[in-house]
Amino acid sequence: MTDTKTPQLSVVVPSVNGWSDLEGCLAALVANRDRELEILVPDRVGDDLRHRCAERFPEVVILPLPAGTTIPMMRAAAFDRATAPAVAVIEDHVLVPPDWAARMLAALAESDGAVGGAVENAATETLVDRAAYLCEYSALTPPIPAGEVDWIAGNNTIYRRDLLAARRDLYHSGGWENRLHDALKAAGLRLVCRPEIVVGHAMHYSFLDYFSQRYLYARSYAGARLEGAGLGKRLVYGAAAFLLPAILFLRITSAIWKKGRDRGTLIVSLPLLFCFVCAWGFGEVMGYWFGAGDALAKVR
Repeated sequence: MTDTKTPQLSVVVPSVNGWSDLEGCLAALVANRDRELEILVPDRVGDDLRHRCAERFPEVVILPLPAGTTIPMMRAAAFDRATAPAVAVIEDHVLVPPDWAARMLAALAESDGAVGGAVENAATETLVDRAAYLCEYSALTPPIPAGEVDWIAGNNTIYRRDLLAARRDLYHSGGWENRLHDALKAAGLRLVCRPEIVVGHAMHYSFLDYFSQRYLYARSYAGARLEGAGLGKRLVYGAAAFLLPAILFLRITSAIWKKGRDRGTLIVSLPLLFCFVCAWGFGEVMGYWFGAGDALAKVR
């Protein structure tokens, strides 16, 4: 990227996991040298990471934010700062291929809404990492359907900036990307999946780390979903969420098995998957009954 050229794509990378993850992510991004990129890193980690980032990647725009800033609000801050006509979102542990920016821009040019790609596992060293990936990304593991879909990934996604700008109040409301995507669909715009545009998910976990993250994400999602709802509705939804672990377990295992890949990993991961979906279900129960609390600020 040079200062004399207008960026073609603003890439938003919320920094929540530390320098070891962010460095690899940014190195992969700057390798996309065939397009002019504006790389925006809203950071809640702290000064040490910001100094390292400035030294290693002086072309990156760092947006310092308080430690408790949620990921949706970090994205919102970067959306406001973006200057390119297209805005993409990834995560700080996502690795993009060298032609990623060009392919995302080409895909967006053929769509009137938003475009998302597929997510492969790039963290295969431990069984926990492999099980965590299957738990979270079974629906985005290739092969996945191409064309217009009901939902797309939130961490391999591109939007037209004018569509985001028209929904500024919505993305500043603090919710996850599903709210934005629902609003786009409600306006008659399409969500398009391009499964050939693949990124690597290089997140490493301990068992307790991922167990707690599934709980926190689920509680934040459920709490936001019924925010302001009456007690009766919250009780009913919370009671129904006790069935969620069984539903999720069947959904994840059947999806992976039908794809005909990762079956060996799936089999040996079953005990871990069972634990993770239990954390997921319990998080939704707590979110419906008691609200999100501070769960969203702890999600990474």
